[in-house]
Amino acid sequence: MYQEFTMSSKFRGKYLNIIPLGITHLEFPKSGHHYTWRKVMTTVHNIIVGKLWIDQSGEMDIVNHTTKDNCHLKYYAYSYFSREPPRKVTGVVTDVEGKVHWVLSGHWDDRIEGAKVFESAGMMKGDKPVLETGPSVLLWKRVYPPPEAARYFHFTVLAAQMNEMEESVAPTDSRLRPDQRLMEDGRWDEANEMKLMLEEKQRLKRREKELEAEKAAAEGRPFVPHEPVWFRKERDPYTGNLIHMYKGNYWECKEAQQWNACPDIYV
Repeated sequence: MYQEFTMSSKFRGKYLNIIPLGITHLEFPKSGHHYTWRKVMTTVHNIIVGKLWIDQSGEMDIVNHTTKDNCHLKYYAYSYFSREPPRKVTGVVTDVEGKVHWVLSGHWDDRIEGAKVFESAGMMKGDKPVLETGPSVLLWKRVYPPPEAARYFHFTVLAAQMNEMEESVAPTDSRLRPDQRLMEDGRWDEANEMKLMLEEKQRLKRREKELEAEKAAAEGRPFVPHEPVWFRKERDPYTGNLIHMYKGNYWECKEAQQWNACPDIYV
């Protein structure tokens, strides 16, 4: 599983819209199935006054690039005047010809169920189909956080484990970022000071690169911009977007503890 994540945001006074722009990939090597999808919009309400709460809204397509099957999901935005229950999700799974095979329903913060379609009159690309389905089966159920979740910033177990320290990682590993470590230790004032130091170091490095580019242009010679150590930018064969793909050699460097190619980015 991998993704190229970026986003845009729009502040609307009382709420903030966060629009994910990157695409997530999920590949199963044994079966060869490769899925992609883009997340829906997240809205953070009561930015100025009141209790913060979030909502998910929009439409999502989960595409199987091997079979060309498609799962189309609709996340319903909360509305005070709507009769729909909050956090509702509905969807259908169709084949390459547009024939509906499954009908999905549920809530994005609780569970998703699916019902197999036995008979369909009409296609998704034409008139709205009339579907005859079997009984619903549980496809996904939320694993609720433990009672002490507030102490861990309400992270899931997976999110907390991903941030655990590990020996022998690259010096540029985000888990080594000093302000983050100070914050997690509860040393807030020191974390804020360290954050400012890191940002100033980044600004100085950016100015150095800009001066180098100006000097190269004045002298009429090519300028080589910064290139990631472990990734290269190339065209995604599944979506056609430009993404950063892993180019190898990290695990070999980790085994040999050879980090000479890593820049000095922390304080």
